[in-house]
Amino acid sequence: MRVLSSSGLGAVRAPHRPSVPTVGCDAEQFQGSGVRTGSAAHAARATAPQHRDEGVPTVSAPTDVVILHGARTPQGRIMGQLAPLSAVRLGAHAIRAALERAEVDPAQVDQVLMGQVIQAGVGQNPAKQAAMAAGISRSVPAMTLNKVCLSGLVAVVDAARLIRLGEADVVVAGGQESMTGAPHLAAGVRAGKTYGDLRLQDAVARDGLTDAEDGRPMGESTEEGNAQRGIGREEQDAVAAASHQRAGRAQADGILGQEIAPIPVPQRRGEPVTVTEDEGIRPDSTPQTLGRLRPAFAEGGTITAGNASPLSDGAAALVLASRAWAEEHGLDWLCTVGAAGQTAGPDAMLHSQPSQATAAALARAGWDAADLDFWEVNEAFASVALQSARDLGVELERVNIHGGAIALGHPIGASGARLALTAALELARRGTGKAAVSLCGGGGQGEALLLQR
Repeated sequence: MRVLSSSGLGAVRAPHRPSVPTVGCDAEQFQGSGVRTGSAAHAARATAPQHRDEGVPTVSAPTDVVILHGARTPQGRIMGQLAPLSAVRLGAHAIRAALERAEVDPAQVDQVLMGQVIQAGVGQNPAKQAAMAAGISRSVPAMTLNKVCLSGLVAVVDAARLIRLGEADVVVAGGQESMTGAPHLAAGVRAGKTYGDLRLQDAVARDGLTDAEDGRPMGESTEEGNAQRGIGREEQDAVAAASHQRAGRAQADGILGQEIAPIPVPQRRGEPVTVTEDEGIRPDSTPQTLGRLRPAFAEGGTITAGNASPLSDGAAALVLASRAWAEEHGLDWLCTVGAAGQTAGPDAMLHSQPSQATAAALARAGWDAADLDFWEVNEAFASVALQSARDLGVELERVNIHGGAIALGHPIGASGARLALTAALELARRGTGKAAVSLCGGGGQGEALLLQR
């Protein structure tokens, strides 16, 4: 952990008004962006892409949506460097920094959407709390979203929809999570207990990491899925080691620093310490060192604490706007927001949810997986990134090029926004390209978003 003044908000700026083709900017692609009603939605989920027939009503002249800029906190392990800070404080910090980098006044924001999964005991509508703490007016609507690990990306997707529908010009979208701050729950206390012990439930496990239908931890079901798919321990450890090594290089090269807004953290004694780096990166990790760890979910299993993402705290936020609004106000942007894809089922397995959601988004945009310059896949488990890459035939060299959640952490309500920020900044650095962002989520769902510059 390096100590730095809190003013270190260095950011990548995009060249003014890039002219690359827009993803999802014609009527057919917009029809596939998820804005649907009635039976058309069911048909679209069954067969993508959907082609518009003559006479079918559509929204004309859909609005191009751009990501102006964004920011995130450093990510900390549970009970680690960010432990004193609530999810709301983390979210407020990310929102404030994102607006500053985007050169957008809080008074110009039309809506705020923030993902947060573990909400027990945090107070009403934590997105609203974070927005107001960041200086956004009480008169600006804010909504907290919960689609488990997908929440932060869903916020970005829904923000783009609001703008495309003409209901907003500027939307702040992201996610926040303090797994440290998650309470223990005492179910049944209100009704009383005549006899026997009272059991406390960990909200992290209950609301965040356990399938609500079958009651199984996601690690347990993923272990079962690994066996079904023949995914071995060695290849998972190799993915995990690469995650740490890539993240270590990105940290040393200042790439991660361009995402991070350093945050002051109160200490038990003395002055606050300004945290500038992610806590979990271990650049000296190798498949051999990771291979010494014990299985976490099954005797003789393949998932360990080393090839799964750690419990984490953190927040990320992005500022989205219509391209017309950005041009009118003379603002730069990082990239254009394209088609989205969603998937669910057929069971609670996570492995192929990112690839299936990405395939849906690619079909809607008329792209192929080979068109992607890089692909951000949330490393809930190494096997998820492995299987998703295999599904679409994408080389692992193009997946999580600056490290993934195994190294960086997985604050579950924020990770989707963190992935989008990572991809947007990388596109800005390259000056041109196509990228996808995707995650798996509890209960067997997936979310993906395409970005272009």
